[in-house]
Amino acid sequence: MTLGELLTAVPDSSFPPAARDLEITGVSQDSRTVGPGELFVAVRGEKADGWSHAAEAAANGAAAVVSERQAPGGFPVPWVRVRVARVALARLAARLAGDPAEKLVLAAVTGTNGKTTIAMLLEGILARRYGRSGFVGTVGYRTGRREIPASQTTPEAPVLQALLAEMVDGGVPAAAMEVSSHALALDRVAGCRFDVAVFTNLTQDHLDFHGDLESYFDAKKKLFTLRKPDAAAVVNTDDAFGRRLASEATPPVVTWSPSGARADVRAENVLCDVSGTSLDVVHAGGRFRISSPLLGRFHADNLVGAAAAGLSLGMNGEEIAEGCAAVVRVPGRLEPVEAGQPYPIIVDYAHTEDALRRLLLAVRDLTDRRIILVFGCGGDRDRGKRAPMGKVAGTLADVAVATSDNPRSEDPEAILSEVERGLAASGAAKYLTVPDRREAIRTAIDLAGSASVVVIAGKGHERVQVVGDRAIPFDDREVAAEYASGRRAS
Repeated sequence: MTLGELLTAVPDSSFPPAARDLEITGVSQDSRTVGPGELFVAVRGEKADGWSHAAEAAANGAAAVVSERQAPGGFPVPWVRVRVARVALARLAARLAGDPAEKLVLAAVTGTNGKTTIAMLLEGILARRYGRSGFVGTVGYRTGRREIPASQTTPEAPVLQALLAEMVDGGVPAAAMEVSSHALALDRVAGCRFDVAVFTNLTQDHLDFHGDLESYFDAKKKLFTLRKPDAAAVVNTDDAFGRRLASEATPPVVTWSPSGARADVRAENVLCDVSGTSLDVVHAGGRFRISSPLLGRFHADNLVGAAAAGLSLGMNGEEIAEGCAAVVRVPGRLEPVEAGQPYPIIVDYAHTEDALRRLLLAVRDLTDRRIILVFGCGGDRDRGKRAPMGKVAGTLADVAVATSDNPRSEDPEAILSEVERGLAASGAAKYLTVPDRREAIRTAIDLAGSASVVVIAGKGHERVQVVGDRAIPFDDREVAAEYASGRRAS
């Protein structure tokens, strides 16, 4: 594709007319890996401005540079000026990939909690209707040809567009994807338009990145400007931010309520037990029942959200119910660990105050066993949630074991001292701080008896512990299974 053809995707661009017929083979925002014939888009990163790496990109063979800033004098390759480099990156990546989002039935889910499960339920619903479906999210990328471990919930635009194009090329007609607030703030999905966009909820998280809740909400709202014509915004109005979004978003807006409150789609007759979760979905066209093997009250929320999205896409109750029932496990979401032990062990991704509360209440609904909780808070991330998470843990668990969860560059003991303030404020009768996560899991299992349930929260599906700048192999599920079975985890 020529540069002139490609830049029709970025109408506000300006470039030297002589470069119009330059052949472009790819696009990258990484000056180290950009290759001959590719565009280098100079985006601003967390630590550096890509503009300062333009010369390196040119030396590596970049055919041209795209930037918000003016070219340095005598620059050796054509220079393209754009208003917002990240938007340009997303649109250029989409155009080079053949605009795959336009060829897919594409469902997007955003919110603090519930994204992964609702997106996986939608993957099942879409597969029931169309035969096959793809997935992009925290637990992996599935294109129909292959399954790829996820590096990010929503990858950078060139990677995302390549994944969507692989789905199209492989004959996959539909896909569900999680869209993170980081991806929205950084315009990674600006090259996509969606057939339905779902909002789950918004509670404190990622304030290290966004600064405050209003900025976090503003990032989430961007998704709802990226809908195809007549595509619905499907919004949880049990959530205060959801109610605001429902009043602000461009129609059509479909509201949903897990609590059974007044909404376009709501849940009634919710039953949660050790066999799974079932509920009636009530909507303008009638009602139908969903039965799912997923455990926990919060999965009822996810089921009604997925059902509302399915209805907005024109699915019928049978398709939605069968699609949901096909999702038998969401990795790291109330996931049981079986190692022959005489008590349950559950691993969950809960890493915010709200998610931890929902998790512990869900476990309390399912069993009257003594809850032994292992949890932690990430380093170099939102410090404001540490004491609140400690307070939730101390209030709702019978025994809380606070530990490390990706401490990154921070001192684990310093993180735990902040968490411990919340534990102490809860008036908890028993809590421990054990900085080593492996030792914390062993401690919890040693404390467990036949009348206990061990809940390990924070990492869920993750397979590494990030300490400093190292990603050390670590899987809560494997460590718990090895200790519970009497085999010491190495």
